[in-house]
Amino acid sequence: MSESPDPPLPSARRAPTVPYASYLRVYEPLAAFPEAERAHWADYARRGVAPTAQDELRRSLTDLVRVPVVAVPVHESADAFTAEVGGALLVCPWRTRLRGWLALQELVAEFPRPVLDAALPPGVRRRVTDDYEAWRARNPDARPWIRTGVWQVPLRWFVLVADEEREYLPGERLRYRTPMVQARRRLARGLRTLREADGYAGLAEGLVEVGRWLEEFHPRSMVELDYGGLLHALPADGLAGDRSARDLAAGIAALRAGDAEGAAEAYGELADRWRAVRERLFAN
Repeated sequence: MSESPDPPLPSARRAPTVPYASYLRVYEPLAAFPEAERAHWADYARRGVAPTAQDELRRSLTDLVRVPVVAVPVHESADAFTAEVGGALLVCPWRTRLRGWLALQELVAEFPRPVLDAALPPGVRRRVTDDYEAWRARNPDARPWIRTGVWQVPLRWFVLVADEEREYLPGERLRYRTPMVQARRRLARGLRTLREADGYAGLAEGLVEVGRWLEEFHPRSMVELDYGGLLHALPADGLAGDRSARDLAAGIAALRAGDAEGAAEAYGELADRWRAVRERLFAN
């Protein structure tokens, strides 16, 4: 599925940090990929290429400020995030072109037409849509390895991870990593609890959608929840004290124990905390 590689990445040390986005990623073992692509990723890992999420985001933003606007990359990215777990190489392809198409669909659904027309002229959107439909006809089973949250970490993502999996290095990263089997188990258990309770239909529906996505991947994959650029946009003391996975787990545990009031308090505090972060999206 890889096409022409993109130009060399800019140095992360020289370029400014781009904030605002968090990520949910799946890293799959080489065995999950077709043989030709497997060879590509094995060679890629041996070369020691280590681009970051900031590199990917900067490249996408560069396309958007070109004239004419490049709403979606012409070629699919040949880059990936890689990790070694238990001696096995795991790969998370960027698939920037596919994710660009999917992001454009979300923009069309969420933003007023005048705003869309100013940012992405109708002619550009039509060409992008035609390209996507033709590509999807040739690749009906394609799915992204990366999901993105803008000015938030969607609360449903925290169901997949546990507080003891939290890794925080001030100024560098805040992330959780968990085996796919654990993520699926937590999702299934949390979903059962939420479906039996009143007032949590939205969270349950979001979990169903995430669960369908996770089912597309190899069972020996790894799931990563990464605060990404939010690490550089939120106060350090707030990040150091952030235990959102623990707080959401406590709320679900309270529901499971029949403590509806305790669950509502825990979930309400967590939702308010992230709502305050998301509202920065609309600040001047």
